[in-house]
Amino acid sequence: MIEKPAIKTLAAGAAALLFATAASVAQGADTELNVVGNISITTQFKTLEKPFWTEKLPAWSDGKVAVQFQGWNEMGLKGPEVFRLLQKGVMDVGTYQLGHVSGEAPINDATDLAGLSPSLEKFLEVTHAFRPVLEQTYADRFGLRILSMQSFQAQLLYCRGEIRGLADLKGMKIRTSGASQSDFVSHFGGQSVPMSFGEVQQGLQRGVIDCAITGTLGGYLAKWHEGARYLYTLPINFASGVTAANARKWDGLDFATRNMIEAHIKQLEVAMWQLNGQEGEVGIACNTTGPCPLGEAAGMTRVDPSAEDLEQRRQAMLQTVLPRWAERCGSDCAKAFNDTIGKVTGLSVSTN
Repeated sequence: MIEKPAIKTLAAGAAALLFATAASVAQGADTELNVVGNISITTQFKTLEKPFWTEKLPAWSDGKVAVQFQGWNEMGLKGPEVFRLLQKGVMDVGTYQLGHVSGEAPINDATDLAGLSPSLEKFLEVTHAFRPVLEQTYADRFGLRILSMQSFQAQLLYCRGEIRGLADLKGMKIRTSGASQSDFVSHFGGQSVPMSFGEVQQGLQRGVIDCAITGTLGGYLAKWHEGARYLYTLPINFASGVTAANARKWDGLDFATRNMIEAHIKQLEVAMWQLNGQEGEVGIACNTTGPCPLGEAAGMTRVDPSAEDLEQRRQAMLQTVLPRWAERCGSDCAKAFNDTIGKVTGLSVSTN
């Protein structure tokens, strides 16, 4: 959890960065939006998110909407800060990974618990099932309006040394990016290490950590293969993401502008899911033996899970990940899970 003094400092810095060129961007516009995108190294950011906010939306509005846009890493942030800064109104719209802020609000982890969805298709089904619950929570508790929910590629293990299966995680130091990933790792006797995305490459190279978890293509683009030599292709989760707006700002927009943004962002959301479906295997190929459309194949050793590992993933979810999440989130969360996600997965958790 980020302490309040740190949030105030971050808010001041973020505001300065966002507003630095606002005057020139907003000339002639009726509506100005300060938007923070996801990490800028991803193809999702480059090919979909950035063009949407900086080119397409101003064009669709005939210049009436101006957008100041940056990825959170371009602002010197680590990602989790976006959730708090949106609530404070420092940012109007922001995109971030829900797992990154599960420590502040455990309900953020509900759709993407480690081991919950064995495939991207199931993850999409789970997301649709739980979305109304999360939307209501965001409106009631956080003063935020959810505009879209999306994913990245499957989150896999990048390891320095040989890994043959989940049993090998015992005793390893593993970079995780959320509470449920930490629970998953601990189930197998591993030690969870919190570390920002930008620090992982050096952490792997220097042996500070043994393994790290991220998406198939994100790890390739960040050159994690320079420190990790084994790619274990078992999907742990899918890095659920959300794009949310500060409710006061959003409600202050005129009806036509809100409708226009909502209509187009639904199309962006579909495109993000489609892209990540395509990029999952591309990322694995780029990290291992190719072919890789984005550059030279990294030559990592690909390790595919056994049937035993698939069952162990399920048991980790049932025995550790889901019960611990329900304990953190409370009985209302547990009931909401059973009534929504439970119906599409066949899983349930105690509501006591």
